[in-house]
Amino acid sequence: MSTLSLARAPAGRRAFGGRQALIEKLTGIGFATPAIILLLLIDLVPLGVLGVLSFTDYELGGTDAKYVGLANFSKAMADPVFRRSMWNTLLYVAIVLPGSVGLGLLVAILVHGRKRTRSFYEMVYFLPVTATLIAMATVWQFLLHPKLGPVNAFLRLIGAGEYAFLSEPSLALPTLAVIGMWQLIGFNMVLFLAGLSSIPKDLYEAAEIDGCANGIDRFLTITWPLLGPMTMFVIVTTSITAFKIFDTVAVMTRGGPMGSSEVLLYAIYLEGFQYFHTAYAAALTVIFLAFILAFAVIQAFVLDRRVHY
Repeated sequence: MSTLSLARAPAGRRAFGGRQALIEKLTGIGFATPAIILLLLIDLVPLGVLGVLSFTDYELGGTDAKYVGLANFSKAMADPVFRRSMWNTLLYVAIVLPGSVGLGLLVAILVHGRKRTRSFYEMVYFLPVTATLIAMATVWQFLLHPKLGPVNAFLRLIGAGEYAFLSEPSLALPTLAVIGMWQLIGFNMVLFLAGLSSIPKDLYEAAEIDGCANGIDRFLTITWPLLGPMTMFVIVTTSITAFKIFDTVAVMTRGGPMGSSEVLLYAIYLEGFQYFHTAYAAALTVIFLAFILAFAVIQAFVLDRRVHY
């Protein structure tokens, strides 16, 4: 009898272990199911609908749609408005990306060295991130007003003249880029502060013993290399955020003057919700998403080779 019970015990334990593993698996699936459903409804299903619409001639309010193949994409490649909006977007990113990352790092280094006033400066620099950009765009319109704005009042005071920052074609996009940097610096500062806090202080003490007493030398030999992973993350996220510029353009310039500040997302908005060319707007959105994805992947691969983990 005892021999029979010993022979059956491992099988019982295996059966119990199998049931427990099945229960744990089903429990995990149950917890993950709501997130999967949300992912499908919010991201994947709209992307699928977007892809289908991009191959049709559907217009908002229409009752039918016809398959047109790659006609919308061919139209986009030949559209001067699309090329101009793409160029404006790339120029905006080229200004905002290095400016917000570089200034965010500089501010983080300056704030990190403070003790009593650190929390105050963190709050001040992070305020633009928490503010609604559309509301702040209205404030910026007043600040940059040619006659009433304090910025032009200061320029007149120092004899620099008067500038129409938002109505001059050569100044509109750079002005929007400065506002974009103003909003992103605080967020990048917080990320860089997290990276600076993770660097062991022993490394700085050892470097100082070895004769590396200059702050610039310590930054180049210790701080900058160890901030590599965080810098890569900040660059990728900042570039994606810069590509999605829309709010300030819609509120402050509406793509003008003469299309000098018409970026890609605003062009998509006009095609889809002003001209009701839904299918063409969907094709432009697919191109926009593909471009951002390719840009982010290239950045990640190029920067990953230069990052020291």
